Amino acid sequence: MSNKAAQLKAFERLLIIMDELREQCPWDKKQTLESLRHLTIEEVYELGDAILDNDLDEVKKELGDVLLHIVFYSKIGSETNDFDIADVCNSISDKLVDRHPHIYGDVKVENEEDVKRNWEQLKLKEGKKSVLEGVPKSLPAMVKANRIQDKVSGVGFDWEEPEQVFEKVEEELAELKVEIANGNQDAIESEFGDVLFSMINYARFLKLNPENALERTNKKFIKRFQYLEHKAKDLNKSLKDMTLSEMDIFWKEAKSL
Repeated sequence: MSNKAAQLKAFERLLIIMDELREQCPWDKKQTLESLRHLTIEEVYELGDAILDNDLDEVKKELGDVLLHIVFYSKIGSETNDFDIADVCNSISDKLVDRHPHIYGDVKVENEEDVKRNWEQLKLKEGKKSVLEGVPKSLPAMVKANRIQDKVSGVGFDWEEPEQVFEKVEEELAELKVEIANGNQDAIESEFGDVLFSMINYARFLKLNPENALERTNKKFIKRFQYLEHKAKDLNKSLKDMTLSEMDIFWKEAKSL
């Protein structure tokens, strides 16, 4: 692995290239903070895919893409004299030092949970009115629910035992069943959301990331369904022309592989 000097030189090279692209490339010259936003989100999702696939070479490449965006935003900020890459680095460095008084101060902690509680308390002291202010509004609902639960847990608003959370899941399922029987669509949607929220909470107690768990199932389903499509093609059949019983045979084969 590279030493610190080599790492800094590599980062300097990226900064120089960014300067050159911003000055000379027609596409790069046109970009704004707003025009890059959706591309950044896409790059982060691609990084997430690479991490879930455990493709470390792809992780390295996608990290480069994300880093490029950070440098790009900083370059744009420097052109309006609002901030540059040094401000970005110093800002996060200052925050890390301030939020880790157990490393850079005299605060004592016993475990990870103490660190999380201190983190949320420090954020409130910085002027935030709610521990939930740091949850981005545009997060996907499942990720947002997980972050909400994690943050309120950091200030002690939480269940004590996993069994209590599972009981809550069962309670919400029973309420959903009642509303389905009543046929009230709005109430069904509300109770369905409560079931999902409680399941996400239970995942946290099982030390699982619900997003990762669901994506794992997505990938598993895709693989099995594509096996089914392949088998249908071998028989010169369309899936639409096959019965569920016929498809189930190949589905079970896919599960056994």
